[in-house]
Amino acid sequence: MKSLISLLCAFPLLLFGQNPQKLLTLEDIFLSSKFKGNPTSGINWLVQGDRFSYQQYDSTTKSENIYIFDVFKGSRTLLVDVSRLKSSPNDSQFRYSSYQWSPQEVIILLESAPPDKQYLSRKTPSGNYFLYTLRDKSFKQITNVNEPQYNQKFSPDGTLLGFVRGNNIFVRNLETGTEIQCTMDGAEHIINGKFDWVYEEEFGISDGWVWSPDGKYIAFWHLDENRVPEFKMLNFMTPECEVIPMKYPTPGDSNSLVKIGVVSMDTKEVTWMDLGQEDDIYIPRIQWMPDGNNLLIQRLNRSQKKLEFLSSHIKTGKTRTILVEEEKTWIEETFDVLVLAKSRQFLRISEQDGNAHIYRYNLTGRLVNQVTRGKWDVSNIVAVDEDMGLLYFTAGIQTLAEKQLFSVKIDGSNLRQLTPDGFTHTITPSPGAKWFIDKYSNRGTPTKIALIDQNGKVRWMINEDPIASLKEYNLSKTEFFSFKTSDGIELNGSMMKPPDLDVHKKYPVLIDAYGGPGSQAVTNSWGGTTALWHQMMVQKGYIIVSVDGRGTCGRGKEFKSIVYHQLGTWEVHDQVEAVKYLVTLPFIDASRIGIWGWSYGGYMAVSAILRGADYFRTAVAVAPVTDWRLYDDIYTERFMGLPKDNLLGYKNSSTLTYVEKLKGNLLIIHGTSDDNVHWQNTVRLVDALEKAGKQFQTMFYPNKNHSIRGDTTRYHLFETMTNYLLEKL
Repeated sequence: MKSLISLLCAFPLLLFGQNPQKLLTLEDIFLSSKFKGNPTSGINWLVQGDRFSYQQYDSTTKSENIYIFDVFKGSRTLLVDVSRLKSSPNDSQFRYSSYQWSPQEVIILLESAPPDKQYLSRKTPSGNYFLYTLRDKSFKQITNVNEPQYNQKFSPDGTLLGFVRGNNIFVRNLETGTEIQCTMDGAEHIINGKFDWVYEEEFGISDGWVWSPDGKYIAFWHLDENRVPEFKMLNFMTPECEVIPMKYPTPGDSNSLVKIGVVSMDTKEVTWMDLGQEDDIYIPRIQWMPDGNNLLIQRLNRSQKKLEFLSSHIKTGKTRTILVEEEKTWIEETFDVLVLAKSRQFLRISEQDGNAHIYRYNLTGRLVNQVTRGKWDVSNIVAVDEDMGLLYFTAGIQTLAEKQLFSVKIDGSNLRQLTPDGFTHTITPSPGAKWFIDKYSNRGTPTKIALIDQNGKVRWMINEDPIASLKEYNLSKTEFFSFKTSDGIELNGSMMKPPDLDVHKKYPVLIDAYGGPGSQAVTNSWGGTTALWHQMMVQKGYIIVSVDGRGTCGRGKEFKSIVYHQLGTWEVHDQVEAVKYLVTLPFIDASRIGIWGWSYGGYMAVSAILRGADYFRTAVAVAPVTDWRLYDDIYTERFMGLPKDNLLGYKNSSTLTYVEKLKGNLLIIHGTSDDNVHWQNTVRLVDALEKAGKQFQTMFYPNKNHSIRGDTTRYHLFETMTNYLLEKL
């Protein structure tokens, strides 16, 4: 069955040569719906683990309907025809942004989609909450407010709905309609149950509260961001050029004061957990212990070198440290902890032996055993079947470019690969880990979705999503390669060549770069519209290359940590090494090497054209960091430390230090309302280049954020990049 599925998944590749005359265009990629397909989204397993719901677009009714899939029968049933949902007879067609089941699976909560809005508008109402009752198919609105609401979820018994509004936590009784406010101090800069900008961006968390297992308590984050410096953006599209302030700490600045509270549903009293005397800390994760009386709290120090696990009693607030890990560089704290209720243990990923592996502890913090070992990194823990003693995780063991699903006995024995090679897999387990939703793709295959069992056997295809229009084009296959640097380090790369490549001719190269610590660009996975743009450039005679240099993930702590306190140095070094390798190939034009990237990739593009001026002819940088003193503190200090402790490192990592070196062509693109990498980064670089007497080009997008999208903006952006590369490379 695996081989058959693999053949079916590769079928679009077999057809790529059918119509070699048809070429991709920017209009096809960015203005049409030719390559959108009809993806399956919003997959939610039901409690018994034998059914799941999902969303699928119905082109007839133009609604995102909700369906049920039975894993034993392989049958699909329409559950909610969203086109029929109206809370009153005069309502227009209902649009929603998310849905979730009540624990008893008798009600579905839907959040209405907010109206289309400009990015900088602060007064646009967000979605409200609606309940759809399965028994009688009734549909009613339960909130009607104009202020944002966040992080809604049912209590374990399904009688209450909790959510955040006005930076306070509220609980609504679904039978009586009574609404109770659980926290009272929420204000513009006092946040309960959600996060400030930098926490959400750099710790990968947005939901700041959680019910206790019995529903009698709520544990929540409390952030006071009053001491955080304020950054001001401008809304250039208003007559008065409206000032938009945001709290944004840069390296060395003060962070939000963080507390963890537990509020009782009976008394509404809050107990604060003891997090210690030091307030310059981070709390990146909390979760309930199986007994419901204690929290497992992760406390990270400011330098992000010391991670402590605290057990905190919810009624007294007293805490005790059960586990401590320290590193010489930084700790990857974003790995979630999996608490095992039956065995009263927990699993976590740690790099303490030099690679990212899974460790098992009891609830007092005593190590039970190291579950996985080897010169490879675990990507994430997927699930545990406690009854069978099986642990499921993803990793790239055979090849770093792919992520496969593996199973292993919890004692570390009997490691098995369950998914087939040739694809990158993202896994969603059922409750009890008897079934798995497998989303898989490769460079030539858009994401497909299959249902697999515990042995990795495909039972049903959920969505083949072939994007049939791809068969009309002569697309290039991606080749994966490796080479050794001059100092003996083997690096991995990928390459796309023109379909009709003539080895006797010379071709220009465009390097697609990212390169940030812990990132990975060389993957065997579908790349969406950007990959299709790369294919278009290949059809125009360019060779597209990506190389993962030192600092990227999957190859152990030492390979990644070499960039510590010196961002940009080894990353540019290895891109230059890639160029030195490429020009040894007979079909590469050494005089026409270009590089482009976005965000950290934009930083890489600017750094390469400056620090590698003798090797790169052209660079396109989108939303680049240009000086790490301007970026947020959690990300930057993780790798660079505090500015006062690393003055030389910050200077050497700044692109502004090297503006005199510019010899090639540079295009810088930025959204003026980028709240992530502020437009200030590009303004500072432009100022330095102008003072150095260097010529370059810029493009800015008014009121666009870090993604620079909306209407025809993406088309315009990629048209600008394409024209520049065609002219300069």
